[in-house]
Amino acid sequence: MNVIICLDQNNGMLFNNRRQSRDRIVRKNILEYINGAKLYMDEYSFKQFSEEKADNIIVDNNLENATEHDFCFVERQEVRIEEINKLIVYRWDKIYPADKYFNMDDIKCNLVETLEFQGYSHEKIIREIYQLI
Repeated sequence: MNVIICLDQNNGMLFNNRRQSRDRIVRKNILEYINGAKLYMDEYSFKQFSEEKADNIIVDNNLENATEHDFCFVERQEVRIEEINKLIVYRWDKIYPADKYFNMDDIKCNLVETLEFQGYSHEKIIREIYQLI
């Protein structure tokens, strides 16, 4: 599977079981990037995508249903590293309070692409694409 996550500058993901931030331009960029491929996510994540009206979004708490070609938008779910083919990180330009972090040190990967853009609520967002080794 291809995992999409949003992280702050310290790899923070959540604070008190809630997302740190969200940005409508990031959501638009995600949908453009996956180009109609299946995008799995849980109910919590779907709430922010509900206005997008994308037919390729599958609401499913079980990410194991995703194939190697599918994408999974991960905020609160646990992902086994050995199941990740590609990691797409949208990195906020800030450090937010966090109590859940994504440990990039545990992943053997190569950064293969970056894209910097202005979000709706963030001056600078960087999309980082990692290929796992």
